[in-house]
Amino acid sequence: MAQQRDGLSTEMDSAQIQELCIIFLKQCPSGALHLHEFKRIFGVQSGSSEESIFLETIFRSFDTNQDNTLDFLEYVSALNLILRGNLEDRLKWSFKLYDKDGNGKLDRQEVTRIIRILYKIKLQRGEIDMTPSQICDRLFQLVDQNNDGQISLAEFMEGAQKDEWVRDLLKLDVNIGGWVIQNCTKIP
Repeated sequence: MAQQRDGLSTEMDSAQIQELCIIFLKQCPSGALHLHEFKRIFGVQSGSSEESIFLETIFRSFDTNQDNTLDFLEYVSALNLILRGNLEDRLKWSFKLYDKDGNGKLDRQEVTRIIRILYKIKLQRGEIDMTPSQICDRLFQLVDQNNDGQISLAEFMEGAQKDEWVRDLLKLDVNIGGWVIQNCTKIP
């Protein structure tokens, strides 16, 4: 079964969709996944932590109808992107997360906002050796081809294709597949 939702192709067979529906309804008997449930699934307790802010940003990006819940179709689209999405789709989604004002260009403020959140998360895990300012400067140096102080979607995509460091930073890998994989092991 293939469906199209907001430009994301969801190619799952009916058995996988049925299994996801059962899991979704067990976790969300109301038929809607709320932000607090989303955070609980990923073990985020505090409302002020970097992880909480990051998950709120992710949740909002999947809430396509902006009703402050994820319905089943939004849920399946999110899982498909996270677990099966190709690099291009994941980069386009990441760009939307960075682009807070929705103008189609990333300025330093928007990039710095996400980088600060990611920096604090990665710093706690000992995965980073640059300051947020250094990361932002390096990113703009590598990606802002026309040096206008903004990164377009085309520059964003091209920069990620050319440089592994940029790609790893921009694609905003979300380690939320653990819950999904534990609860729905038939998703390839």
